[in-house]
Amino acid sequence: MLALEGVSKAYGSNQVLSGFSLTAGAQEIVCLLGPSGCGKTTLLNLAAGLTSPDAGKIVRPPGRPGYVFQEPRLLPWQTAAQNLALGLRASGLPEGERRSVVAEYLERLGLAEVAGLYPHQLSGGMRQRVALGRAFAVDPAYLLLDEPFKSLDVGLRLDLLRLLLEEWQRRPRPVLFVTHDTAEAALAAQRIVVLGGQPLAVREELALATPPAQRRPDAPEVHQAEARLYALLAERLSTD
Repeated sequence: MLALEGVSKAYGSNQVLSGFSLTAGAQEIVCLLGPSGCGKTTLLNLAAGLTSPDAGKIVRPPGRPGYVFQEPRLLPWQTAAQNLALGLRASGLPEGERRSVVAEYLERLGLAEVAGLYPHQLSGGMRQRVALGRAFAVDPAYLLLDEPFKSLDVGLRLDLLRLLLEEWQRRPRPVLFVTHDTAEAALAAQRIVVLGGQPLAVREELALATPPAQRRPDAPEVHQAEARLYALLAERLSTD
C-alpha cells in the first residue's frame, strides 16, 4: 500500500496540505483530478520521497518508485535505448541483464526500430514511450504519473494508456496518476479522487466496477463517470 497519512506541507506562507490523507491499495490505480496549481504534483513528489512533509507520515511499498513526468526528460546526448537503460545502470544491474531488459521494453513499446535514434529524432509519442519504458524497466514498487500524456493527441493517449494497463496487469502495484483529462481517468482508474481547495482536500471519490483493462471508451459506465467528473470540475471552476 502507498499512503499519505495526515500530511502537511507548506512553501513559505502557502499551505498546500494540512492533515491530508490519501491511499492507493497494493493493486490499485488511483487517478487524481483537480485545478492546476492545487498541489497534485506536490502529492506525487511527497509520495516519491523527492520532498519531505512538514508533518504526518508517508507509507511506501518497499522498493523504488517509477516516476513519469509531464515532459519525457530524456538526455539529448543519449539514444532511445540508452535513455531507457538509465535507471537500470544506476541500480548496478549487470550489463548482460540490462541489455536483455532494454531489448524487451523496446520491443513491447514498439521502439525496437528507433533504439539508436536520439530524442530530437523521435516523435513526441516515441519520446513519451521511452519515458514510460524507463519507469517500467526498473520494476518499480509503485508508479507515479504526472500528466504524462497531456501533450499528445487522442489516438496516442489511448495507445499509451493501453501500454500502461498492460504493464500494470503484468505486475499489479499501487499507481497514482495525475491527469486533467476526464476520459483518461474514466478509462484507467479503479478509483478517481477529485481534489480542490487550499489547503488541498478531497472533494469526491468515484469507483468504477469494470476492471480498467475491460473498459471501452464508448461504454455507458465510462460516459457516466466522465459526465460526473466534468460536472465536479466545472462546479469547482465556477466557485473558485
